[in-house]
Amino acid sequence: MQTTPRTDDATNRRLWRLVGPVVVGGSASALWALWSISTRPAQVTGLAVLTLVVIGNFFTVIEVRIRSARDGIHPITAVITLAAVFLPAAEMILGAACGLFLSLLIRRVSDPVKMAFNVGKETLSATAAAFAAYSVGVQPILLNSAFSISEVIPGLLLAFVAYTVVDEVVAQGLFAIVTHKPFRQLLFANFDVRLLTRFGQAGVALATVVAYRVSEWLLLVLPPLAVAIHLAFANKTRTRQGNEAWQRLAEATDEFNSVDQTDVLYAAVRRATDIFSTDQAEVEIRPPSGEARLVRSDGRDILFDGHPHDAPPAEGYLIPVALESYRGDGDLGELRLRFRGAGPVRFNDREQYTLRTFTAALCTAIRNAATFAETQRLADSHARAAAQDPLTRLANRRRLQQYGDEILAGNAGVVGVLLIDLNHFKEVNDTLGHAEGDRVLVGVSERLAAAARPGDLVARFGGDEFAVLMSGLSAPAIAELRAHAMLDALAPPIELDDMRISVEATCGVTTGTGGSVGELLRRADIALYQAKQEGQRVVVYAQSRDTADVNSLALGGDLARAVAEHQFTVHFQPIVDLASGKVIAAEALTRWQHPDRGPLSPDRFLGAIERSGQLAAFADAVLDQALIAVTDWADAGYSIPVAVNVSPRSLLDPSFPDAVARRLAAHGVPSSSLVIELTESVTLSKLEVVDEVLAALRDQGIRLALDDFGTGFSSLATLARVPVDELKIDRSFVAAMNASAPGAVVRSTIDLGRSLDLLVVAEGVEREDQRRQLWELGCPAGQGHLFARAMPADRLLAALDRGAGHLAAPLHDTGAVIRMSRSRRTRRTTQGGTAEPPGRERST
Repeated sequence: MQTTPRTDDATNRRLWRLVGPVVVGGSASALWALWSISTRPAQVTGLAVLTLVVIGNFFTVIEVRIRSARDGIHPITAVITLAAVFLPAAEMILGAACGLFLSLLIRRVSDPVKMAFNVGKETLSATAAAFAAYSVGVQPILLNSAFSISEVIPGLLLAFVAYTVVDEVVAQGLFAIVTHKPFRQLLFANFDVRLLTRFGQAGVALATVVAYRVSEWLLLVLPPLAVAIHLAFANKTRTRQGNEAWQRLAEATDEFNSVDQTDVLYAAVRRATDIFSTDQAEVEIRPPSGEARLVRSDGRDILFDGHPHDAPPAEGYLIPVALESYRGDGDLGELRLRFRGAGPVRFNDREQYTLRTFTAALCTAIRNAATFAETQRLADSHARAAAQDPLTRLANRRRLQQYGDEILAGNAGVVGVLLIDLNHFKEVNDTLGHAEGDRVLVGVSERLAAAARPGDLVARFGGDEFAVLMSGLSAPAIAELRAHAMLDALAPPIELDDMRISVEATCGVTTGTGGSVGELLRRADIALYQAKQEGQRVVVYAQSRDTADVNSLALGGDLARAVAEHQFTVHFQPIVDLASGKVIAAEALTRWQHPDRGPLSPDRFLGAIERSGQLAAFADAVLDQALIAVTDWADAGYSIPVAVNVSPRSLLDPSFPDAVARRLAAHGVPSSSLVIELTESVTLSKLEVVDEVLAALRDQGIRLALDDFGTGFSSLATLARVPVDELKIDRSFVAAMNASAPGAVVRSTIDLGRSLDLLVVAEGVEREDQRRQLWELGCPAGQGHLFARAMPADRLLAALDRGAGHLAAPLHDTGAVIRMSRSRRTRRTTQGGTAEPPGRERST
């Protein structure tokens, strides 16, 4: 053992409680030996030989580093055990002390405390061995040439035990104080190897005595034996250290799997102190954007977490390691290992390799955490954009629907919905202009928000229409009273510069204790329409006047016959590569050809199907028609996948994936030709319910698409959980993408799809300028009336034949040189698309 590292004050006090007695005890033993030493030539010669052997012994040391201290493993046990039976006690103690003292001087150990402790420890251990041998009456062999081996063995073994106990207790006691680990744990660490080695050395000592008794020349054979035992122990020790190091490294990398930056940094600094045996470890990260951060730990506690400039100073020898990303995207920061011992600390080859592996894993974990944080930031941004009206900062329709469904699912009692429409607002816009009209809308929103109560949600639905969702009403009649209070809040004139604008409004009211917000809004809209027709201020919904509700009940009774008579037909809207105009897929859209009511769109009948027992049969009928179309197109030479919307309730059915597999097998269609489109809903937001179904679909090779992306409150939360292959930008964002917020959503969605290697499809492409703008932003595909409306499968096939698989002219002629916008980035061609890299000229 070489060093006693300096640590904190409390640790120093504990160290001195050990170092002090060891130094004092060793000094007393050395003084006694010096006082009692004989000057006879044989004993002086023995003292000199022992001193030289001890010096040589410490140059065969195998060093094991513990923090800045190094534990020296050497064959000294055999030397001291032999000396205890060969030499008198005084010469043996003094030889051990002088030998270690001179070896430390030769190795230039200058710290007097370190030197005093190590010499004191060795002197005490030698003293214990000498007096143990003396206690059983062993006469020194050097003074008793006619010795008997049977007389020497008890003293030799007792000397071995005494030396081993004192040496182990003092050494492991020191390391327990320095490393703050239990003494028992350190004492029994590698105990089997250490004990086996010491017994080997005791065997060497016994063999030396026997050889000396037989012939002095046999002593020449013993040094190679001692060296062999020593080397075998060294190899076993290194192997075990390597295995333990790799095990600790594997545990650290497991903790790096977290996507939370704090968890990664805390695991890094705590694990680094253990793996590399340091007093402290710290990680400083310097992200390209945002604040730098430093985390420091002593292996037990987090000592600091904050900006590097605010970190308290720390002393000690420092090993800094740059955290350089293998991807070449810049310096991520630095890992620092700090040792409080005096002088430099050098790592061996194994430690250096472990350090490189550790830092590489840490770089990956930091980068993954940063990517996840950015994804979360985009999710928050998209959620705000999708849930907030950009003019008034109120909630929008999607946010109100999502919040309302949560309230209804939570059994919040009576829920009320107010639908408020401003009267004659068009006159304000026409007379004062849209800018002043917007100011009026902002004023109205502020008054409605001020009149709302805690738990209410005020939303703007666009134009001059507002909605208020109220929960926990004590009685349905309260909703009507609240509606009058809301309209009263709008009565005072709104000040616009030098003008006073009076605002009048009409309100439709409905209440319920279950169902969906969509149904409540439909009822409130009916009440609002009745209020406007009758010229009333507030009208409460009455079911008796709701013809739509009666019709819905009638449709429910027709569903079984509709499925049996194949009244549901599927039309297909093509999905087109924006650059080339080539059809790359088609979306299946279902219509009900009702014999009495004519064609009905899904929003008229899907709710009734979901509430009935016909959902599975309906899904099979739609899948059959879609897969038949895929087969017909393939026979004509067009490999076009088909996208089918599924009801969220189908995702709650564990047998749904098997049903899809049976339909694919029945029509001989590969699973890669089917895309399942997932719509946002309350069911889909609870992803733990549908994970198993979605995983089974993916395992079959079926692609998943997230429809109407960006409109739901949980779009990116859904994307983070569901392994989709495609994103579909809702038509509302495409239609308004020249505005600030919708445009930001479109661009962010395209960038997100590119970064996650997902196909992005823009819905509702109606004009050529929208097509070109989306393509320049990097969107590879789109669908909409610009290319084609939904049509039967045979008409789509005919259109494909007419255009040789294309439904629109390319955006540029063959051979033209196109200068791309610098804002567009590379998009990998997907399903036959021809999106090109940004910022370069290309001949086509």
